[in-house]
Amino acid sequence: MPEISIVIPCRNEAANLPLLLDEIGAAMAGRDFEVIVVDDGSTDDTASVLAGQAALCPFPLRHLRHEKSAGQSLSVRSGAWAARGNIVATIDGDGQNDPQYIPVLVDALRQAGPRFGVAQGERLKRRDSKIKQLASRFANWLRKAILHDETRDTGCGLKAIHTDILRKLPFFDGTHRFVPALVIQEGYRVVHCDVVDRSRRHGKSNYGIFDRGLQGVLDLAGVWWLRRRRRRMPKTEEIRHG
Repeated sequence: MPEISIVIPCRNEAANLPLLLDEIGAAMAGRDFEVIVVDDGSTDDTASVLAGQAALCPFPLRHLRHEKSAGQSLSVRSGAWAARGNIVATIDGDGQNDPQYIPVLVDALRQAGPRFGVAQGERLKRRDSKIKQLASRFANWLRKAILHDETRDTGCGLKAIHTDILRKLPFFDGTHRFVPALVIQEGYRVVHCDVVDRSRRHGKSNYGIFDRGLQGVLDLAGVWWLRRRRRRMPKTEEIRHG
């Protein structure tokens, strides 16, 4: 069984996947891992590209497909429940996340100890448009002010999280932007790692700025309510007598 499951949620990223998979193989050389590509209802050549890559990759490459698009967070959920590794590392399929940071996040999580549930990447030198950067900064400021999740950038796709903890989290369309807050709710802490963003090589983003703005506010309100109404999960141990 692999130690690490790398989950790549993607939709219509056929042109970006071959190079990304090559980079993952180089970054993870010498480690025991698998890659799970969650094809979120793609309408391009993703299936044929992955079929070709599966024959070439020196590591296990698995292809999960959603019949229709369900969004990034539910794609991560599908990957989490299929994962065979003890740690799930997530990375976006558009190539903007650099795979060299996957082992950095995994090692940071392991070294942090059992009190830590997730290693969260925080982007430096953002390559997005100025308006997208400003929108992201405002969203992160608002989220941090309300949820106190100790994280300046939760939208970064690079994360490493213990598989059993990830499976406990509530999943909705937007969970991936609130992972630190939800992990804290489970009684764990967050370790942060700076990562350097890259430009997208091919295609265009499947997510806009204004079409997700209102939904993001509603999600934030929902997570705030969840944290207010749900007690932090107690640590439980069985005491044996006799």
